[in-house]
Amino acid sequence: MKVLNKEELLTAEGVLRKHFPKSLKVHGALCGINRDKPNALEVVVDTWPDFKVIIFRPDPKNKKALEVTYFSKDEEILRKMLTEENVINWSTYFMIGGFDFSHASMLKEVSSDMDVNNRSYMLGHVMYLPDTSHLLSPEVDSELESRISSLSLSHVDLVNKNWKFGGNKKYRNIADLISNFPSCCITDSQGQPLSWILVYDYYAMGLLYTLPEHRGKGYAKVLIRAMAKRLHAEGFPVYCFIEEENTASYKLFKSMGFTEDPSYRAGWFEFNF
Repeated sequence: MKVLNKEELLTAEGVLRKHFPKSLKVHGALCGINRDKPNALEVVVDTWPDFKVIIFRPDPKNKKALEVTYFSKDEEILRKMLTEENVINWSTYFMIGGFDFSHASMLKEVSSDMDVNNRSYMLGHVMYLPDTSHLLSPEVDSELESRISSLSLSHVDLVNKNWKFGGNKKYRNIADLISNFPSCCITDSQGQPLSWILVYDYYAMGLLYTLPEHRGKGYAKVLIRAMAKRLHAEGFPVYCFIEEENTASYKLFKSMGFTEDPSYRAGWFEFNF
């Protein structure tokens, strides 16, 4: 096992680009680290430079980080790292997020061997846009264009209370995202957001929401289009995770040219809850 330094992290970012869509979340998290975005992660690999497994784990010096993310080309090497090399602290609560769901059985077995409980938190599609030339959306008129803006910290409460996973513990997460990552919203004449989209700290689009009384006006498509073009222009892959049961969002992104690997699903598991 090896902990990567700054120069090696830059090299790993390029390597991970070769394994989209399965590596999208890990690549996105690495983009944030390499661009000095706030993070509490340490990055380890099985070997260097020809790694088969790369794991983003909470920095041991940061007690607040809870999520583990990984990309693996070899399940047995991954199993060994999780069980024998102390890559993860199994004595505390944590979540493994955005993992290849084909590894679910192995993760449950390892959890059982460690005498740690586990449960599924989310299962989702990984929707991505290979190129913005594939983006299908209506052109935006000048009046609506003038109302496209970015969110500010004054909007944290609004976003938080309308987010499925929001709540008191998530307030700081949203504030950090608005402060450090791209966001986009459509405002009313007083500058108040009516519809918005954010980017997670692993550069996936998310938290897309339109106030109920303003739905049916095409705002979501306008925001997805604007954010996709911005991310692409800044050199980031354009992608998102959509929960299996969220058929409306799935159809929306599909209608705009997003695609997926039908054999691949991303899972989130909680441990030691």
